[in-house]
Amino acid sequence: MDLDLRKLRYFRAVADELHFGRAAEELHIAQPALSRQIRALEHDLGAALFTRNRHGAALTDAGRQLLTDVGPLLASADAVRRRVAVAAHGSRRLTVGFRTGIPVIPAAQVFEARHPDVVIDVQRIEWDDQVPMLLDGRIDVAYMRLPIDETDLRVIPLYVEPLMVVLPAGHRLAGKEELTEADLAGEPMVWHADPTTHPTKRPHPDSGLRVRGVEEKLEHVAAGRGISFVARSETLFYSRPDISYVPVPELAPDQVFLATAASQTSPLAEDFVTAAQAAADITAECGNYDAYSPGQP
Repeated sequence: MDLDLRKLRYFRAVADELHFGRAAEELHIAQPALSRQIRALEHDLGAALFTRNRHGAALTDAGRQLLTDVGPLLASADAVRRRVAVAAHGSRRLTVGFRTGIPVIPAAQVFEARHPDVVIDVQRIEWDDQVPMLLDGRIDVAYMRLPIDETDLRVIPLYVEPLMVVLPAGHRLAGKEELTEADLAGEPMVWHADPTTHPTKRPHPDSGLRVRGVEEKLEHVAAGRGISFVARSETLFYSRPDISYVPVPELAPDQVFLATAASQTSPLAEDFVTAAQAAADITAECGNYDAYSPGQP
């Protein structure tokens, strides 16, 4: 049995709203038609996906499982559609995603010397959308920082750069030339990215805060709600009087990688990867970083 992508999109709409009427409005179809499509999907799968009541709908165990699986499936289908459209129309554009502080220009200049007719679009990405945007085709290539889920990705190491602690300007340790992990013991942490990862070997109290981007992180630190860590290149983008950046040489360096979807077959994307690798030494030198070599942590 082949799954009908349209039915899966209808299912996700109902699962998001937990209400057939609102989902039908969102999809711009009649509610009876939507109900028939969901019943047909349940028949195809041999499982009830929703329990219905007068207040709306609730996911069954089977429905929750399908909701977990349907996102990557639909994203993959969207990516196929985009890539086929690009190939059919001979598009000469490349979209490069980047994390804050990672310069794209050195690689872009190397690439454009070979492909002067190709337009490079750049798009800033955050830790939680970098992988989905690659997999669904919204970006072709991405500069990333670890940790990431590398499933279905091709990941190429470029260089490493130091981590620095971010402190409120009035903190007792602000303005020091450098610090140790022991100096920071007991300081509450403002978490960025996956809170299961830890930049230090020592545990820190959890501030309870979770942030998406560097700007949110710095706001909480400036307000005295905790400390955090950033890559040194990020400090060049965010200079402000209410925070202080201090090196912590003991910390393992931040790793900068380039990534593409494993299914990516674009020759332009491959040429950009080659350009980025060639430019990595330039980028590392500009930031006084270390070019990545096998065996580095």
